[in-house]
Amino acid sequence: MTHTTPDSTPDAPGIPAQPGTQGSGNGTPGPGNGNGSGNGNGTRIRAGRDGDVPVVLAMFDSAVAWLTAQGRTGQWGTRPFTGDAKRTEQVASWLAGGGMRIAEHDGRPASCISVGPAHAYVTPATEPELYVQALVIDRRHAGHGVGRTLLDWAAGEARARGAGLLRVDCYAGDDGRLVAYYESCGFTRLAPFTVGEWPGMLLQRRL
Repeated sequence: MTHTTPDSTPDAPGIPAQPGTQGSGNGTPGPGNGNGSGNGNGTRIRAGRDGDVPVVLAMFDSAVAWLTAQGRTGQWGTRPFTGDAKRTEQVASWLAGGGMRIAEHDGRPASCISVGPAHAYVTPATEPELYVQALVIDRRHAGHGVGRTLLDWAAGEARARGAGLLRVDCYAGDDGRLVAYYESCGFTRLAPFTVGEWPGMLLQRRL
């Protein structure tokens, strides 16, 4: 993610990548700047733009509400991201950094990914890489493979930048479902870690 952690863990990482589904995969968009690339499942990828910060915060709100309803509060807590100054600043930094991409499904924002340098709390890579700093899916668009589409875009972007490695970290608590999702997307486990009491897993995808 990547990534965001419970409010009760102030020293935990940023926003760990959180897909909203383990749905079926789809086509692979090509590398590039993400301005209008897409595939055959009704998904279009575009660069982040002015006005996207509240849109992305709302995606996180939907994910938090869904997790809370299932009693899965260890990852992001129970409070909405919208209205939280720290969360707003974090999402705004992804937009400013140029690594934010939005997947639109049937013309509506459905998912967001941010790529860039690795987080400070994970072991640095020993080769050129691109790092998935965050991934979130609006629950209203779960099941359409938009998360997988963005991860495939990130892999293509890494190759276009001359990197042979794509890494991500995610929440590894509860039943480990999130780790299994990334494994189903072609990632393999590198190492578990903890920040405070927040359990995470670092994964990689060779390109």
